[in-house]
Amino acid sequence: MSKKVKEKLIIFTRYPEPGKTKTRLIPMLGIEGAAKLHRQLTEGTIWQAKQLLIHEFCIEVYFTGGTKKLMLEWLGNEIIYENQVTGNLGEKMAAAFQISFNSGMEKVVLIGTDCPNLNADLMAKAFEELDGHDLVFGPALDGGYYLIGLRRFVPEIFRGINWGTAEVLGQSVAIAQNLNLAIAYLPPLADIDRPEDLAILDLKY
Repeated sequence: MSKKVKEKLIIFTRYPEPGKTKTRLIPMLGIEGAAKLHRQLTEGTIWQAKQLLIHEFCIEVYFTGGTKKLMLEWLGNEIIYENQVTGNLGEKMAAAFQISFNSGMEKVVLIGTDCPNLNADLMAKAFEELDGHDLVFGPALDGGYYLIGLRRFVPEIFRGINWGTAEVLGQSVAIAQNLNLAIAYLPPLADIDRPEDLAILDLKY
């Protein structure tokens, strides 16, 4: 009997329905173009994540929009799909972490799909950092974070944060320090959220 997997990678994304994804990029890319970019970014992230399967991680995609059937048809059956709960981003992430730790996971890392330079090596590094730290962040250049990992559920990390602002990482770190958590950091990377962010794609493709 194979041993139970104890490490999980959670990916937050949205079904790429035109007009409902990457809306801040629609003025530059158009409705269809913004949806296409989101589709490509998600598929790139999934491809990188699947390289981790050889290390006995499990992968779950928490999504909004669409249905599980549509997600399965889009991204395949090698991963598990779950609906994100209602609420703000912190509430959505907290629920995903809580469910994972309640199921017996010992390390859980959560990422989005907006960071084209987040590769499998960095994802694996996040899990390695949790051997000696309570918490790992992947800082985003816009003041947020592209990755967060925990080795136990810490609900306070997701409360009282001004989501979508340049204060997210700083506020999260302050909470972690107040809780005396040992924090590790991955290299800072850029997200693709706004028209000015599109320039970094030239570095990737």
